[in-house]
Amino acid sequence: MNRRNFICHSIVATAATTAVAATPLAKIVEGRNIAAASATTPMLAATARRPLSAVGGFTFARLRYGSGNWDADPKMPSNLLNSLVEYTSIRVDPNEHIVDAHANTLFNYPFIYMTGNKLVRFTEKERLNLRQYLRNGGFMFVDDCNHDLDGTFAKTFESEIKTVLDQPSETMRKLPAQHPLYHTFFKFPDGAPMTSHELNGWGDDIVHDYLRAIDIDQRIAVLYSNKDYGCEWNYDWENKRFATKDNTRFGVNIIVYALTH
Repeated sequence: MNRRNFICHSIVATAATTAVAATPLAKIVEGRNIAAASATTPMLAATARRPLSAVGGFTFARLRYGSGNWDADPKMPSNLLNSLVEYTSIRVDPNEHIVDAHANTLFNYPFIYMTGNKLVRFTEKERLNLRQYLRNGGFMFVDDCNHDLDGTFAKTFESEIKTVLDQPSETMRKLPAQHPLYHTFFKFPDGAPMTSHELNGWGDDIVHDYLRAIDIDQRIAVLYSNKDYGCEWNYDWENKRFATKDNTRFGVNIIVYALTH
């Protein structure tokens, strides 16, 4: 599969519902010109190499779950959206959207972001919704705001995701440095870039040299980080001009990968 196929929840909610063709959400147009199909449209017709003017844009959706603190790092989304504008031709919604884990509107967004540093306990409705979302093509980027493998968020999220994706094939695995995620736009030959929080004693005081992921149908459905990228990118986008190197570039890779695989 070379494009992400996303099936609207309303189409597959019951066995009696008629199956409908999957939706291509993005495709490479030319080189680094990326054209993403609308993240707010439940279903789009499959077309090949649509011109940028004919497609919609990317929406950054944050997952709101009933436990813990889902709203950490409030400046991070606008910072990443600015990077998409700076480096790609993806048309973006400038506003972050908040979507409840139990809501049907979850299925309007092919990309969702989940973070926190406290307890994660999904309700049964949240589990069912997330299971259907991820198995039907959704992409969830999960970032541990604790930067701590033994922290509350890491332990409880890792336990909860096993109840959401409970098939033997749906296990968490380390991503090798050769994975397409690290080369899909910018090149990161050494794999996941370090964060300043890994170097300053925050959390478990360990440099995690890998990310982990759960694959479904040969694509990443859940991308999981203990590196605290959310805090790393949680600053006003206008301040990037003072940096010698833009540390949000890896976030561009994550979004481009999510939309093109």
